[in-house]
Amino acid sequence: MNEWFLNHPFITFFIIFVFVAFVYNKVFRVQQKLSIGKTILVYVIIAIGSVMLLFFQVLGRLPIILCLGVAILLMLIVRVRHFIEDRSHKKEGKA
Repeated sequence: MNEWFLNHPFITFFIIFVFVAFVYNKVFRVQQKLSIGKTILVYVIIAIGSVMLLFFQVLGRLPIILCLGVAILLMLIVRVRHFIEDRSHKKEGKA
C-alpha cells in the first residue's frame, strides 16, 4: 500500500489534507465562527502540515494515512458511544 502512495503523491497529499482537516473540524475548531482571513490562514497552515506529513509518508515510509484513518475511526467509535449513552439516558428519564 505504501508503494501505491509513493507512486501517487498528489492523491496521497489530498487524502492526508482531507483527513487532517476533518480531525481539525471535529476536534479542535472553536465553536464561534472565525473570520474568512483566519479560516484561510488555518487551512493554509493545515496544507503546510500536510506537505510535511506527505514527506513522512512518502520519503520516511511511515504509515501516516493509516494512523489518520485509525484516529478518524476512533472518533467515530466515540461518537457512536455518546449517541448510545444519550439515547439510554433519555429512555431512563421517560421510564
